[in-house]
Amino acid sequence: MKRTLIIVLVALPSIALFAGLVHLVLVAANLSEPAATTVMGVTPGRVWATIAAIIGLLGVVVGGMALRRAVRSTGPGDGRKGAIVAVVAGLIAVLNGALNLAVATGGPGTGNGVVGAAGALVLGLIAAGVGVLALARSRRAGKKE
Repeated sequence: MKRTLIIVLVALPSIALFAGLVHLVLVAANLSEPAATTVMGVTPGRVWATIAAIIGLLGVVVGGMALRRAVRSTGPGDGRKGAIVAVVAGLIAVLNGALNLAVATGGPGTGNGVVGAAGALVLGLIAAGVGVLALARSRRAGKKE
């Protein structure tokens, strides 16, 4: 029970922070105004943004696992490969999210995938940051031997 409560208490502010960062990216890209008419269904822009966001999310997960491994152990399983994968996935997500935002002609609801692109941008930055941190920790752990 205690562990579930801690997870909920950590998850709620994290989700709120993520939503705030996505909104901040949309405001910075001047794409925060909703569309007059909403496009329903799957569009190429939405698919592109969704794939970029999934890559960013996978980068965050792999980076977190690499960081956990880098902190806990040294030697051959120190998390370097996972850290590199997280950095590369993060950069791919950032690049695709920024590119999607750059070519978008409207805000949320236009079918351009701007919300997914902003999410991909934020997740990509987080993944790259966690990957760099894991890489630094694994290098530091390797030098102690």
